[in-house]
Amino acid sequence: MDPRVAQVAAVAALAEPTRRRLYDHVVRQPEPVGRDEVAAALGVPRATVAFHLDRLVADGLLDVHYQRRTGRSGPGAGRPAKLYRRSECSVAVSLPERHYDLAGELLAEAVTEAERSGERPAAVLHRRAYGRGRELGVAVDGAGGREAVLRVLEAHGYEPRIGEGGVALANCPFHDLARGRTELVCGMNLRLLEGLLDGVGFSGLTARLQPAPGACCVRMDGGDPSPGSGAPDG
Repeated sequence: MDPRVAQVAAVAALAEPTRRRLYDHVVRQPEPVGRDEVAAALGVPRATVAFHLDRLVADGLLDVHYQRRTGRSGPGAGRPAKLYRRSECSVAVSLPERHYDLAGELLAEAVTEAERSGERPAAVLHRRAYGRGRELGVAVDGAGGREAVLRVLEAHGYEPRIGEGGVALANCPFHDLARGRTELVCGMNLRLLEGLLDGVGFSGLTARLQPAPGACCVRMDGGDPSPGSGAPDG
């Protein structure tokens, strides 16, 4: 399943009132809990509890843990109890799509490296962003060129719109960050997309800054990029 579809499904699962009550109860417990405990605590029929808890497992919100509670082992110890606990995955859905986790990771990496090397944090950030973009481009399976670029842009929330002269990016995945730190974040974004183009290989596109209200600060123009134009600074 597409990761974004899975995230939306997980959030939607909690819209059902009983299921939300069960989820809230399970995650508040210090140890994994069984169906009978949840049913007794909330006054919900055991069959209903079993259905909703397993739905929460299927949606990635809870994990199942098996444990013998008798303290015995071996033959005659009985079957392990099926217990539930909060899953380790995190679920977040934003509309329009945002990727502050990616920005945060790049910024943290840049600060850590800059403290160690003494290099300007912005320069490290640009290099890190370019490298991450290139990794995304190299990793694309299937069609190359422009189609591969569009696929990555869609997957990361840019909402590419093909038009005359190139590709406009209707959404900024780093919108709130860019509003207060425009030069730093937009520079990072540009280097990320330059790295993407370089990683994909020839796509007939070049990335450049072109801020516009309600859109990403980067636009991808058509035409053949000059050799080496995507290489990182320094």
